[in-house]
Amino acid sequence: MTPTFAKLFEFAKSRYNPRQISPLIQAGEVSAAILTKSGNVYTGVCIDTACTLGMCAERNAIANMITNGESKIDKLVCYLKDENGNDMVGSPCGACREYLMQLDPDSGDIEILADLATGRTVRLRELIPDWWGDRYLAKAGASGKGGNA
Repeated sequence: MTPTFAKLFEFAKSRYNPRQISPLIQAGEVSAAILTKSGNVYTGVCIDTACTLGMCAERNAIANMITNGESKIDKLVCYLKDENGNDMVGSPCGACREYLMQLDPDSGDIEILADLATGRTVRLRELIPDWWGDRYLAKAGASGKGGNA
């Protein structure tokens, strides 16, 4: 794992704190850390609600980033524990992948830590190939395929 991903992993791990907020809301079973293109780190935790209006850790971290005036992500780590309580990383769910892709024309290049043991990473584009939004970005003169359009 690169030093950058090791640092992001520690940020995400430090936010992990599963807890019952109310009889209807649980939080913190997944945490996420994102590194922006300008070098800032934003974190978030999942919020699960009985009425399904919760928020994944990744989208919570993105909301934190947007609240602070940024919108371009370089790297992402999603942290959780396995059934034995061991550290692990997860992959963004489909809704989060979609949300990430819509943020910026270059979002397909976001690098995601995919395997904690090996440090293997994937690009968001690998997780959401043939993305429907490419045609809209192309009309706007941008491309979700990464790079400068």
